[in-house]
Amino acid sequence: MNYSKLAFTDTIKKLQEEQGSRHSYERMERMELPDGLSFREMSFIKERDSFYMASYGENGFPYIQHRGGPKGFLKMIDVKTLAFLDFTGNKQYISTGNVQTHNKVSLIFMDYVNRARLKIYAEAETVSLDENKELAETLELDYNYKAERIFVFHIKAFDWNCPQHITPRYTYEDISKMNEEREGHIQNLENEIVSLKQKLLDFESNKGK
Repeated sequence: MNYSKLAFTDTIKKLQEEQGSRHSYERMERMELPDGLSFREMSFIKERDSFYMASYGENGFPYIQHRGGPKGFLKMIDVKTLAFLDFTGNKQYISTGNVQTHNKVSLIFMDYVNRARLKIYAEAETVSLDENKELAETLELDYNYKAERIFVFHIKAFDWNCPQHITPRYTYEDISKMNEEREGHIQNLENEIVSLKQKLLDFESNKGK
């Protein structure tokens, strides 16, 4: 599961040599890493409501697609396997077609709020709903959708990127939750002010007796 061993081709290693970074990356390639995702990666993926998938087709051009759904729509089958139900979309089938001829893909998961980014190398396959009804049932969601097939990713390597240049972005749900917390805090402060004013009035009233 060493991402560097897959990512660094001979051409890339040559560039690293020229730019002076090869020595440190060479150490990374020698590192022994866990065989499969850890609790950290699994928890991170479970909280995502979208990811980016890069594939490439018969013409040699890459294609990057944004895949989205309710939080957790991409599910862990085991520490080396991810899967999701492929919803009906615009019916271009570019990613679906690409993985039939070149099954190697790259996935990127973003957490803009916490400025975190997880990247995964995987081999993808599509499975018909009738072919694996048990898996299809496992992937079912409480969501208004029509599934056409199952996408399965067999993880080959993963790595975390640094947070540099990731601008924090918040969803409507994030902002609504923050507003609720702020309004609740303001309400508590207002109630406390009313209570203190009443105590002060009672104190002043009793002082004059």
